[in-house]
Amino acid sequence: MDIKRLKATFKNIFKADPILVKSPGRINIIGEHTDYNDGFVMPAAINKAIYVAVSKRDDNEIHLYSESYQQFHTCSITNILKSEKGWANYVLGVADQLQKRGYHFSGFNLYLDGNVPLGAGLSSSAALECATAFAIDHLNNLGIAKMDLALIAQKAEHVFAGVNCGVMDQFASVFGKKDQAVLLDCRSMQYQYIPLKLDGYKLVLFNTNVKHSLSDSAYNERRFQCEQGVAWVKEYFPDVNSLRDVDLIMLDEVVKPKDTEVYQKCRYVVEEIERVGKAAEKLKSGDLTALGQLMFATHKGLSQAYEVSCNELDFLVDFVKNVDGVLGARMMGGGFGGCTINIVKDEKIADLIEKITLSYHKEFNLNLDSYVVETDNGSELVL
Repeated sequence: MDIKRLKATFKNIFKADPILVKSPGRINIIGEHTDYNDGFVMPAAINKAIYVAVSKRDDNEIHLYSESYQQFHTCSITNILKSEKGWANYVLGVADQLQKRGYHFSGFNLYLDGNVPLGAGLSSSAALECATAFAIDHLNNLGIAKMDLALIAQKAEHVFAGVNCGVMDQFASVFGKKDQAVLLDCRSMQYQYIPLKLDGYKLVLFNTNVKHSLSDSAYNERRFQCEQGVAWVKEYFPDVNSLRDVDLIMLDEVVKPKDTEVYQKCRYVVEEIERVGKAAEKLKSGDLTALGQLMFATHKGLSQAYEVSCNELDFLVDFVKNVDGVLGARMMGGGFGGCTINIVKDEKIADLIEKITLSYHKEFNLNLDSYVVETDNGSELVL
């Protein structure tokens, strides 16, 4: 990202000198659909980010400009309402949440740009929310704790964007660290950094460029199925409050006789929570091969048991399964489209991208986008 151009464009639009904040997009190494079941996830921030340039105003107005959409939006900080412009709501939602928590801040100018691919499941929306929260906090010396910045950003997405997301995306965008994944306990919000040493390998994302309409309804249905499984188990084991508390023996005894579909979904989540723990141990000991096998196992579970994959995602994972130099791959995110994440040997990347892009186009008549990403730091000032 051209920082000089960002600052110059801001100055040209708003006639002021800005501070510049960046918040990264995120990947999730392993731990899919575990967040809303009180499980563990293992995200990492990546070197694709949303950048916001911000300055204080002398009045009570908010003036926004999006480079991607080439649009302005203006409102008063005394009357922050949802906008017709979807991109503006991620900024306005954060300002609204800050006010609801009793923080006072001045009017501001905000210009946003970035290189997180939109619609690829890399959480560009969370990155924008976190960048906005960090920037307003810094500009007004509010002294907000990092965890609160993530929670404010999450709540903004619930209320102004209407997406009932878990906290993983915002957490990763704020707390990310270069060369580290973050093992997050979604129940206690305790976390630890796990070294992500990819000596001789890189993380490669393949973007299907599809988003099937099933995604929202299936997501809600999966949540209901998980809750139903927990409710049944709780009748016999009162201490159980989520699938985090459930083991396979309980599922076999209580859920399997009642409903094989609910059983299958719950079983995937219980196994995936266990896989995240194993993955953390393998990463700590530098065993990338074992991590890769766990990723393949996760994809199989997501595709066959949890049933949130699609033909395009399955094609990409199947394609790399027996390719020399690929240690692991899986679909990443909610499902029914978005990206696969792959661990690929450096010298094999170019050849793989060329072959898989051609095959994908031949199979689906769709373009495949690929991104070679590295881990990066979370929300920070850009000097």
